[in-house]
Amino acid sequence: MLLTEFIKEGIARLEPLYPTAEARSIVLMLCENVIGTKSYTHIVEPHYQIEKKGLAALEKDMERLVEGMPIQYVTGRSEFCGRSFRVTPDVLIPRPETELLVREAVKLAARVKRMRIPFGKSAEPVRILDLCTGSGNIAWSVALGVPGARVVGVDISEPALELARSQNFSSELKSTGALSPTFVAADVLDTEQEFNLGPFDLILSNPPYIMEKEKAQMRRNVVEHEPPGALFVPDNDPLLYYRAIARWSQRFLSPEGKCLTEINEVLGKETEELFRQNGFSQTSIVADFYDKNRFVFYAK
Repeated sequence: MLLTEFIKEGIARLEPLYPTAEARSIVLMLCENVIGTKSYTHIVEPHYQIEKKGLAALEKDMERLVEGMPIQYVTGRSEFCGRSFRVTPDVLIPRPETELLVREAVKLAARVKRMRIPFGKSAEPVRILDLCTGSGNIAWSVALGVPGARVVGVDISEPALELARSQNFSSELKSTGALSPTFVAADVLDTEQEFNLGPFDLILSNPPYIMEKEKAQMRRNVVEHEPPGALFVPDNDPLLYYRAIARWSQRFLSPEGKCLTEINEVLGKETEELFRQNGFSQTSIVADFYDKNRFVFYAK
């Protein structure tokens, strides 16, 4: 079968689920992952023939895509902050918007690191806590972005923690001197549990924040395939994770520490006010590149 034919047919099969441009991108991504072609192969080589073995593999994966499974789960990889992360249906697929949180976190952590340079070898490392770590995409990205930082990722899901620990950036660790994050099992909602790894200079979080009533507005591939426990909160208590995160921050944030948390865009003011009520006098809402409320910054 010609590659051009497979791409055309694949796009048509996915158009009931996705806009045409997105369907095309997904099919091209699948081809690159399975048979090693590039996004332009079908253009520069219009007579490119897919071998039988490769076609069988493509067809198998296409069936999963037609059922609504996200391409990231089909390929087992997701791009985030210029790196390729392993993902499974046990964890959320990293979103581009969350890269903004990482970017700001790296700036804040790098500033702390620079301020400690005069202390030489006796300087304390920058300590960072990532609550609801999932695949570890935030924890790893910050650890790699600030070599020497000691990052701890927390999650209640053992499968998620196993995946986070399995992310392989060994070559980058070796070349930069960065340290692998430590991943710890803990229930973020259990705010008074013993936890002896603090204090932290920076606390980050991307908790569940989508209200159950918002499901109707979401795509089938998200609702039916991504882990609901990492997505949804009750309509009658949509800020329960932020109350818990505020308490973790009260307990484990260093006196000069800073925090960033991703939020539900429709609850920006309420989330910011929650942190103010919990003793964090410095707060602000940060918009993403779609000009939607995306993060709350808070500090004592």
